[in-house]
Amino acid sequence: MNSTPSGIQATFPQFRARAPWWGSDLQTVRNYIVHDYPDLTRWPAEQFFFPMTNGDRLSASFHRPANNRKRPTVVLIHGFTGCADSAYVLASARHLLENDYPILRLNLRGAGPTRQACREMYHAGRSEDLRRVVGEIPKRLTENGIAAVGFSLGGNMLLKYLGEEGASAQFDAAITVSAPIDLALATRRMQAPRNWVYHRWLVANTKREWLNGPSTLDSRQTAAVRRSRSIYGLDDDVVGPVNGFTDAEDYYDRCSGKRFLGAIKVPTLVIHAADDPWVPVEMYRRVTWAVNDNLVPAITPGGGHVGFHGRHGRWHDRRIVHFLEQLNFETAGQAAVG
Repeated sequence: MNSTPSGIQATFPQFRARAPWWGSDLQTVRNYIVHDYPDLTRWPAEQFFFPMTNGDRLSASFHRPANNRKRPTVVLIHGFTGCADSAYVLASARHLLENDYPILRLNLRGAGPTRQACREMYHAGRSEDLRRVVGEIPKRLTENGIAAVGFSLGGNMLLKYLGEEGASAQFDAAITVSAPIDLALATRRMQAPRNWVYHRWLVANTKREWLNGPSTLDSRQTAAVRRSRSIYGLDDDVVGPVNGFTDAEDYYDRCSGKRFLGAIKVPTLVIHAADDPWVPVEMYRRVTWAVNDNLVPAITPGGGHVGFHGRHGRWHDRRIVHFLEQLNFETAGQAAVG
């Protein structure tokens, strides 16, 4: 790549909402009330499976664009209670493919199609799974470089991985969208009265994920999942202890992406909406972005949570392509060949 983040000019147009999706909540829920799941049949999928050390198996779908422009493969990492078939993942996949980027849609441990192949479950800090996957992606898929896009929880996991790896990170660039980089603050916001519908929906989905497949939970932990009425309760009674944390607070403290931002060594675009009803913008405003030239914050006034439904499609998808193009992967690849 020929460009560094500090040299990238922030010339991209500001987000403008598309009618009738005005306001943070309509931006957020559009993905769920309008069932426009993008069709990727133009780009047939090649299936990959990634075995974990305990026998669990993650899956991913690789799609190659019609034109080979020597662009990096982009790994798409879904969010909380989502999977590789979530509408926002499919939409980003289509947009990237239409712009000649190969993409790999990853299912995190126990998510979607991987549920019956996993006894354990993903969480916001399970960066070791991402580390194993990126290390085992066939070289023929990454010969022109590799980038990653993490949505919501997947974005937090991606930032944690990048900070842990530093200069050894195997991604050449990264983008996050609506990542909860302060897990404690995000949980408190989710449990606020104004979010009770969202919260109830997420709790129900989380419990379904844990209970509808193989599991390492004992009878006491299973009972805790069944009786839980809050995200915090699930994290405190199950997610934290099962994954080696003392409790929810220990899990939040050790896994929040904000802890790892200073150690990131690859160009990383961080997209977030100030009106996100799930992830308070305060956690982003507390970051001293200038300390790390590798970070490019893109904080917009509106957009909701993984929404950004704008006048010309999903704004964050266009912003992702713009960022990758400014990094000049193709030119770098030609220089390497020469």
